[in-house]
Amino acid sequence: MRIYTRSGDKGTTSLIYGDRVPKNDLRVEAYGTCDEVNSMIGLALSHLRREEWDSSDKFKAFMKKVQTILFHVGAELATPKGKDVMWQLKEEHIKELETYIDEWEEVLTPLKNFILPSGHEASSAFHAARTVARRAERTAVALGDEVNNPLVVSYLNRLSDLLFVAARYVNHQLGGEETPLQADV
Repeated sequence: MRIYTRSGDKGTTSLIYGDRVPKNDLRVEAYGTCDEVNSMIGLALSHLRREEWDSSDKFKAFMKKVQTILFHVGAELATPKGKDVMWQLKEEHIKELETYIDEWEEVLTPLKNFILPSGHEASSAFHAARTVARRAERTAVALGDEVNNPLVVSYLNRLSDLLFVAARYVNHQLGGEETPLQADV
């Protein structure tokens, strides 16, 4: 199988079911941004390859599951309104994010002010992934009724929360320092 098809050379791409749309279509932006989040999570995980803490394997396995679900969320966004989706996001996927957020927050010092992305390289990469997840969420919101599954927006919202807590959790586990926002500069 060739990686190139030449079918997009004139600025269009296919959605699931073959509908052709311009590459700057809001739907393409939405699922493309999910792909960016996925890549950023992969980058963050690559910074953990030599790092170890007691629950690092569990953390990495869960983040890989998030990547897989995020890939499917992108497929949902690439499915035209009214068409059957091959895989559907469920409330349980959002609940699982909340479970991990709560678990990780139990070991973190409560925040008293905003923090700057900093500390361990993986932590900073998770912060970057968080900002891209917020953009994916904003784009999905802009799609409005064109999104087949309203849980997509909720998932992306909770995912950005998870990535924020993941950044803090990694710093905590690996001794990275959080940099508080200074009011006076």
